[in-house]
Amino acid sequence: MDEIDKKILRILQENAKQNTKEIAQQVGLTISPTFERIRKLEQQGYVKAYVALLDEEKIGKPILAYCQVSLFKHSKALLESFKEAIADIPEIMECLHVSGNYDFLLKVSVKNIDAYQQFAVDKLSVIEGISHIQTSFVMETLKRSTAYRL
Repeated sequence: MDEIDKKILRILQENAKQNTKEIAQQVGLTISPTFERIRKLEQQGYVKAYVALLDEEKIGKPILAYCQVSLFKHSKALLESFKEAIADIPEIMECLHVSGNYDFLLKVSVKNIDAYQQFAVDKLSVIEGISHIQTSFVMETLKRSTAYRL
C-alpha cells in the first residue's frame, strides 16, 4: 500500500458515497487507475463494508449505554454461550471481549430509559453465566469518529 492508496482510504472513510471520478480528482489520477486501486483495496480486505451512519435522534434511538459485563467463570463453553446469546439482540450494537475488570463491553442503543430497563431485565440479565452488569449512560458525545488515522 502506497501513499495514494492511503489517501484513497482516507477519502472513503470521510465519504464513501463519492464516485470514482471525484476520488480520482482528489488523488491526482485518472478514473481507471483509481477504480482499479479501490477494487484492489476491497479485494485485499482493507475495505470491509460501506455503510450509512444514521442520526440516533431521528430514528428514535437517542439513548446510548455501555454495559460492562462480567461472567462467573472463564470457561470456553460459557464464553461461547454468551457470544451466541447476545448475537441476535438488536439493542446491542457492539460487543467487545476485553481484558481488565470485566469481560465484555456492550454498546447498547434504545429509545428511552424504560426501553433500557426492559432490555436489561428481559434480555441481558437472563443470559446464563453473567455475574455482574454495570451500565454507564452517555450524557453527551464530545467526539465520534469511524475513521482510522492513516
